[in-house]
Amino acid sequence: MVGEPAPEALKSEAGRPTGGQASYINYATAASSQKPELNGSAIDGLATHKHPVSQHNERPRQLVPDTVQASEPYELGQHVRKQNLDMKNRVESSAAPVSPSEDELLEGEVAWTMPIARPKLLPTGLCYDIRMRYHSELDPPKQRLDFHPEDPRRIYHIYRELCQAGLYKDPQFDVPTIDRPLERIQARNATAPEICLVHTADHYNFVASTAAMTNESLIHLERMYDSIYFNPLTFSSALLSAGGAIETCKAVVGGRVKNAIAVIRPPGHHAECNRPMGFCLFDNVSIAAKVCQADYPEACRKVLILDWDVHHGNGIQQAFEQDSNVLYISIHVHEDGNFYPPGPYGDHMHCGAAAGLGKNINIPWHTKGMGDADYLYAFQQVVMPVAYDFNPDLVIIAAGFDAAVGDQLGGCFVTPTCYAHMAHMLMSLAKGKLVGGYNLASISKSALAVTRTLLGEPPDRIEETRPTKSGAATVDMVRVYQRRFWPCLASETKTSTKDALRAYQKQHLCAEFDMVELSVFRERISKSFEHQVLAT
Repeated sequence: MVGEPAPEALKSEAGRPTGGQASYINYATAASSQKPELNGSAIDGLATHKHPVSQHNERPRQLVPDTVQASEPYELGQHVRKQNLDMKNRVESSAAPVSPSEDELLEGEVAWTMPIARPKLLPTGLCYDIRMRYHSELDPPKQRLDFHPEDPRRIYHIYRELCQAGLYKDPQFDVPTIDRPLERIQARNATAPEICLVHTADHYNFVASTAAMTNESLIHLERMYDSIYFNPLTFSSALLSAGGAIETCKAVVGGRVKNAIAVIRPPGHHAECNRPMGFCLFDNVSIAAKVCQADYPEACRKVLILDWDVHHGNGIQQAFEQDSNVLYISIHVHEDGNFYPPGPYGDHMHCGAAAGLGKNINIPWHTKGMGDADYLYAFQQVVMPVAYDFNPDLVIIAAGFDAAVGDQLGGCFVTPTCYAHMAHMLMSLAKGKLVGGYNLASISKSALAVTRTLLGEPPDRIEETRPTKSGAATVDMVRVYQRRFWPCLASETKTSTKDALRAYQKQHLCAEFDMVELSVFRERISKSFEHQVLAT
């Protein structure tokens, strides 16, 4: 099959396609199936070839790679026709043939360039809008020395950290950027029909009504709700937050970016269908997932939502409790129902309902203080086996970083490196979107580590590999309970976190770099070193 450029793609002064991507018309004929012999050398990624013009002065056909897809733009090689009058005169006045030099082409010969086919490299996306910071407290308590856990500055701290690390170009930060920086994804206001895919019309109208209330009424109103505050700009910030989540997910599903991070607020995973709670107004992740399912029914049939916020995402669980095409996994502190949100809804026995039975997995820590090894053990024993079995089309990470070390509200000790490892493992399934976190110093470093991983950097080494007794007991309890829905969890064989990481690294290297296993000829060898010697 040969690709021929569409006529409009060839109109420019220099003969190159003008603006954007060239479009190609693919066709196959009996004549075009016989390719001419190509003789030439590679120069700056382009191979130059000479093709003599026929006696009838037919223009040779433009050569492009055998297969050209619309999503993979190739720079069309410009053909250059060179005439040399001196050479022409010498040819006409001499009976002996003249061999032109490489710089001199006989009239009637055309030099062609053919691009070498390269796959399109998609960027990583970034969604951020300063207007989301307008949602703030009207009357903060005078006796409070620290900032509110859901502080407007938290998204700016993440954004600033990404810019200062050179991952995104912003004129206010005078730092060099990486070769392929983050691509900006513009947030927009979510529409009422989009929000009502998850929430009731009464709930949407209630949040919208706050825009017209007086400050005194809003202060009185927030005292009637659970861990929530309002101001006249709350509604507009909430629309941008939900719309930013939608556009970020659509950019990934639609192939504009390979993966993305959405730095948005107010957060959303506590908001239920008919009430705001826990700093959350609209359930951003659930709204984005439902919009993608509606707009991309073939490309986004199954969605995995992984919630590593230290609090249980009761809103997301409620939104997809009966949906067989959405798998929700939450790793959170539960403390037997005494941690926020209180009650049994986040325990391990809530596994979904009706058609969604088995598509809800809660990994509820019995106590605070969980660290890297506990989270990696949960990934190794439950999250990744089930995720591979589910085989999602899209992975969305509800990425609250309040389990990070240094966050006093969360009380856990997850390092930025551990967040990067978890994101790295999920990248083997599909593309990810990130949102969340409550401690300014902790979330910015954790978000930076995850973003570097999305850009392709390998995570740093994990030092802590042995889970706590409490953490291991919780994960084992969940695995045993979920076996009825997921046969992949039925194995009694236990492996260490180190061995799990080695197995994942081997799988990644073999898939990414075509590495193969080399046998080790020894009578006795540790199980940890079996199948671990790889070579290209």
